[in-house]
Amino acid sequence: MHISYPKTPVSIGDHIRKKRMDLKLYQCDVAKALKVSEATVTNWETNKSEPVVSNYPLIVEFLGYFPFEIDTSTFAGRLKEYRYKNGLTQELLGKTLKVNESTIFHWEKGVHTPFPRMLKKAEQLFWKSQ
Repeated sequence: MHISYPKTPVSIGDHIRKKRMDLKLYQCDVAKALKVSEATVTNWETNKSEPVVSNYPLIVEFLGYFPFEIDTSTFAGRLKEYRYKNGLTQELLGKTLKVNESTIFHWEKGVHTPFPRMLKKAEQLFWKSQ
């Protein structure tokens, strides 16, 4: 199966395929770098599946840039960016902040905002990671 070069990547799979082709790598090389199977890379590149958040840190490292469009001017955006860069599920981030994963979900959607004390705790977490 031949997959074309994505001049303007849209999906995460497109970004991976473009970088792989730019570097003249095989899917097995990328799979090794990302610690996944070759079939997984194929499925990402053909948009049959998407990586789980725990794969994001190695993907970002491989790409050399953050491929997600997130508005980091908002608390919701900064929270999601932190979670993605650290490969955390909403559940794991919830455990870190000692809140329920549904709370993280609602914060990321902008449905709710944390109380000032929790906001400060979360923001400190973001700053530590930079």
